Amino acid sequence: MAGGPSTPGLAAAVSQAGGLGFLAAGYKTPEGVAAELAAARAATTGPLGLNLFVVEAYDADVAALDAYARRLRPEAERLGVELGRPRWEDDSWRAKLDLVHDLRPDVVSFTFGCPGPEVLRDLASAGVLTMVTVTTADEARAAVDLGAMSLAVQGNDAGGHRGTWDLDATPSTTPLLDLVAEVAAAVDVPLVAGGGLATAADVAAVTSRGAVAAQIGTAYLRSHEAGTNPLHRTALVDPAFEATTLTRAYTGRWARGLANRFTREHGDAPAGYPHLHHLTSPLRAAAAAAGDAQVAHLWAGTRHQEARPVPAAEVTAALAP
Repeated sequence: MAGGPSTPGLAAAVSQAGGLGFLAAGYKTPEGVAAELAAARAATTGPLGLNLFVVEAYDADVAALDAYARRLRPEAERLGVELGRPRWEDDSWRAKLDLVHDLRPDVVSFTFGCPGPEVLRDLASAGVLTMVTVTTADEARAAVDLGAMSLAVQGNDAGGHRGTWDLDATPSTTPLLDLVAEVAAAVDVPLVAGGGLATAADVAAVTSRGAVAAQIGTAYLRSHEAGTNPLHRTALVDPAFEATTLTRAYTGRWARGLANRFTREHGDAPAGYPHLHHLTSPLRAAAAAAGDAQVAHLWAGTRHQEARPVPAAEVTAALAP
C-alpha cells in the first residue's frame, strides 16, 4: 500500500485490533520510514511489519520509453505539468536494510523479488522474521531455497503492483485458492495469502488451503486511518469504475487498478520499472489534485466495492473467521 494509503495510524490500528499492521517503505526516504515506524510504535503495543521493494537492475528499451513519453506529452500539457525523467534507482535499498537492522520491526516483507541469502540470514540472526512475496510455486521454491522464513502468496485479484519477480513475464492468473494449495505442497514455511479477500469467509477459505493468515489491502483503503486520497476513495465505490484491470501504463510494472481512460488508451506501455514510475509521477500527482479519475492511478483489488469508510479496527474485526 505504498504511495499514500499506508500510514502509521493505519498500521497501529490494525495491530492494536489483533492483526499485524504493515508500513510501506517504498517511495519514502529512510529517514521518513524511521519516523513512521516510531510513530506507529508509539500508538500500539502490537507487532509491526515493514515492506521493502526489491528493485533489480533493469535495462529498459530507451526507444520504447521515448516513444511512450511522446504519447503522454499531451496528457501532461492538458494538466499543466511536465513529465518526469525516466530512470532506474533502487529505492534506497541498502539504507533501508540498515534501518531494519537498527529498528528491528517484527517482520520485514519483500516484494518484486527476493533478497540474496546473505541478507535473509543476516535479518534472521537479528531476530527479524523475513517474508517474501511470491506469485507462483516456482518463485516460492526459489525464495525458500534462498532462506525466506515465510511467504506472502499473492493472487491475481490483488490490488496494486503484482509481486512477479520477472519484470518481462506475464503475471500468473492462477486463482488464489489453487495457488495457495500449490505453494503449500511445494514448500514448508508459513504462508500468508492475499488478493481479492474481503470477508471472514475469504480468510477461512485461504487458511483451509494451507495459509496461516490472510494479507488484506484494498479492504482498508477507505478506512478512517488510511492515507488514501479523496479522489481514490470516491472512485472505489463509484459504479463507473466497477471494473479493474492489470496495466503497465503508470509504472512499467504490472499492477491492478480501476479501469479508466488512461489504462484503456495507454495499455500497451513498455516494461520499465521504476523508469515509467518516474516518468508519470508528475502526471499522476496533477491528475489526483485536479480530481481527474480518468487519468489518475487508482490501485484496487477486484473486491474494491466492498471497502467501507469505517475505523480500521472494525475492518480487522470483520475479517476474523
